[in-house]
Parts: sequence; structure tokens; C-alpha cells
Amino acid sequence: MRRPRHAEPPPVVRPPGRQRLVLDVDTGIDDSLALLYAAAHPDVDLVAVTTCAGNVDVDQVVHNTLGVLELAGRPDVEVARGAAHPVGRALETTPETHGPTGTGHAVLSPAGSASPRTAVQLLVEEARRTPGEITLVTMGPLSNLAAAVLAEPDLPLLLRDVWVMGGTFAQAGNVHPRVEWNVHVDPEAVRIVLHQWSSATPRGAVPLTMMGLDVTETSIIRAADLVEASRAAGLDPAVEGLTDAEVMTTPLGSPVLDFARDALRFYFEFHDLYDGFYGAHVHDPFVVGAALDPGLVRASPTVVDVELGGQWTTGETIADWRGHFDKPVNAYVATAGDGAAYIRRLVASLADLARGAAG
Repeated sequence: MRRPRHAEPPPVVRPPGRQRLVLDVDTGIDDSLALLYAAAHPDVDLVAVTTCAGNVDVDQVVHNTLGVLELAGRPDVEVARGAAHPVGRALETTPETHGPTGTGHAVLSPAGSASPRTAVQLLVEEARRTPGEITLVTMGPLSNLAAAVLAEPDLPLLLRDVWVMGGTFAQAGNVHPRVEWNVHVDPEAVRIVLHQWSSATPRGAVPLTMMGLDVTETSIIRAADLVEASRAAGLDPAVEGLTDAEVMTTPLGSPVLDFARDALRFYFEFHDLYDGFYGAHVHDPFVVGAALDPGLVRASPTVVDVELGGQWTTGETIADWRGHFDKPVNAYVATAGDGAAYIRRLVASLADLARGAAG
């Protein structure tokens, strides 16, 4: 009989000081909020953003990412174009969830352009330039990270740590019964990354932290939260007596908040239709928040692998809690989290951005 694994749990407190982040995105609606959150956070040194196809095609992802960073007052952040397709299958996008351009009903018109570096070049070069300093947060398929870790097998040792929005371990999936979207798009990339980390952790690499739907679905944003952000910024939206749906078509007094309103309105309509509530899970921002403050989640060390061969299970993430896989620990799996506490932080960050734009 296999026995439960014994390994050190992840740290729950970050040392003080600014955190150097690289965000890897497939910028749809919740990626947009994650970019705004990171741009507003006083403890974030946003080194760069890498992009890959996922929610929309990669050219649209680059467009959206540039537009959101400009809206946040951060046109200086380098944006690198990455994988245009998954490792071993055709690209599948999700216009029904994020809209035809990825940002719901919101429209972006960026003036900037992407970096001459590719996503893989950026990830490898920045990790080599400042070893042990960069936290990578992935919010889309792992296509870029898979290519980067094959190009530089020591990448897990060069990065400070990696936080992954992906998978589901006890919660129902959002594609198939136990399959989450980011993993579904490129499960072969996930397999590459997990196996590379299994090889690297015995040499001192920090296990990946995987935040799946089990935890990210505890973070729900609603119309009232955007109104709260507007009022906290010193604005006075005319929302008295309005329904939530009416609030989501009402000016909130700030370009940042009006962008968030228009983007989220599409997401709210999706969740209202399919999940029975008028609001949205904000998966990606919560992962950025937890990467900055690991105390927001509880996680346990284990070995994770991904299924590649089933009609309904391809893309299922499997955590081996009892030592059936004869491999070193490669992941910390988040099992619980305080989504409500994170939403309060997101609201405060949106208010800071709105206040700064107004000032």
C-alpha cells in the first residue's frame, strides 16, 4: 500500500521588498484585470509580459496586452510575442467566453508594438540575467514555458518560482468534467513542463505552484465591486436604484473602470447564462495576487501529471497524493484560498488606477 507523500510545504510569506514579475498571458478578460492589478501594485517590478495564443489568437493577445498596459499607464513594459499554436494540436480559442477580440465588449487601440524578442528569448535571457529573482506567473496555456524550458533546461533553477493558473483537482472542469481550459488548450505543453520540473527539483528548483479551479473559483467579482472601486477613487457614479445589469452599462468616471466594466459585462453575461449568477470568476488576477502574497492560499506538495489519452479526460491534471508516481515532487497544489480577500485587494488596485488617471 502506498503511503502519503512527505515534503516541505510552500512558504506562505514573501520577504519584504519589490517582487520582480514576468506575466505570461493569453489576454482575455481576466488576464486584463491581472495586468491592471500588477501594474497598480506598489510591490511589483513588472519586468515584462509574454504572450501566447489561447483565449484568442496570439496577434490579438499582443494587441490586447499592449492596450491594457497603456491604459494602466505602463507603455514601458516590454511585451513579447510567443507561441501562435499549441505544441501538438490545433489551436482552440474561446470567443463565447471572452468575446471575439478577447476583451468582451471593451475596445482597445494601443499605440505601441511588440518587442523584437520572442517570448522564449525573453524568458531565458531575463532568467539568466537575474538568476533567482524572477517570479513567473502563467495565465494561459503553457506553450511558451514548455518551449523555454526545452531551450534552457536549467530554467527551473534560474527562476525564483513559477505560479500557474491551470488545472482542477477536486472541482468540476470548465471544458470537460475534470478538465480546465488552459490545460485543455495545450496539454502536451503541460506534460513537458511538469516532467522538466520533476527533473529539476532534486537539483534545487522550487516546485511549480498550481492554482486550479478549486481555488480560483472562490474569487468572484460583481457589479457592486466596480461601483465600490469608483467611489473609493473619489468618483460619483450615477448608479442609485439601478440593477446590476444596468450598472454594467453606466459610466463609472474613469477610463480604467469603464474598460473593466465593458470587459466584465461580457463575462457576467456568460456566467449568467451558463452558471446562474451575474458576476465572474477572476481566475488570473487571483493567481497574481497569491504569487505576491502566498498567504492567500493553502497548498500542499505533490507530483502532478496530465492525462493525454482519453476522450473526456485528455487534459485532466492528476495530483499523486500517495506516492503512486515514482518521481520527485514537482508542484505545490493549491487546495484552498481566500478569494473574497483577494477581491478586496483587486478593488483597491482598480481604485488606485482610477484615482491616478483622474489626478
